Amino acid sequence: MSPVEQEIAEGGRFAFGKNWADFLATLDEERIREAEASLKAMLELDGLEGKRFLDVGSGSGLFSLAARRLGAEVVSFDYDPRSVACAAALKSRFFPDDAKWRVERGSALDAAYLRSLGKFDVVYSWGVLHHTGDMWQALDNVRLPVAPGGSLFIAIYNDQGSASRRWRRVKQLYCSGWAGKSAVCALFVPYFFLRALAASLAAGRNVGADYKKQRGMSMTHDWFDWLGGLPFEVAKPEEIFAFYKAKGFRLTNLKTDNGYGNNQFVLQNGEPR
Repeated sequence: MSPVEQEIAEGGRFAFGKNWADFLATLDEERIREAEASLKAMLELDGLEGKRFLDVGSGSGLFSLAARRLGAEVVSFDYDPRSVACAAALKSRFFPDDAKWRVERGSALDAAYLRSLGKFDVVYSWGVLHHTGDMWQALDNVRLPVAPGGSLFIAIYNDQGSASRRWRRVKQLYCSGWAGKSAVCALFVPYFFLRALAASLAAGRNVGADYKKQRGMSMTHDWFDWLGGLPFEVAKPEEIFAFYKAKGFRLTNLKTDNGYGNNQFVLQNGEPR
């Protein structure tokens, strides 16, 4: 049994890789284009030609694929072997034998590994670092491969105080075993569905029609990621800003979430080129 499988079996980690593998069955051209558009919008770029892109915690591999299609040289890595397999499958499908896309297994908590990868124009880690088990160390580590003048694009769960602590208990119950998972799904999946249905009916759209436009993601797969996503940490936007300001990074773009979702940050490495 691998370390990841052991953590999952012991209830300390959600099976992110399995969820991403299931998500890939839904992947189509529209989702890929939406992922590309979200990268360009937050990075405020028309493309990534001539740039090196590091995908920290590559998950499904969708954003590694998007970056490669936008012209970047890409390195993807993830802690979960099944997630590594997802990115490798996308590379094999869309960019077989491509020397400009490398897929590896690694950890955001391994500073020596991150240093070994070299420098990148864009280091991307969306919704990952709060799942490492040591978020602040991971936040510190991911700045290491950012080239001088390069960009760090991260997304971190919003800190809602007591509400975040309650959600952590829900996630712990979900990951505790079959009974806990069943109880959480029975309670929350109908609630999420009815909420999405009400919003769709009010907008005159099919259920979840607009969700696909949010980075090309899948509503139901994100539900399970949220319900089970352990490890789980959160931060206030000002905490992230202050942390990176002290490291010499400058905030260039920000998208906040008033609820329990992710706050998105693009920060530029102010170290001289």
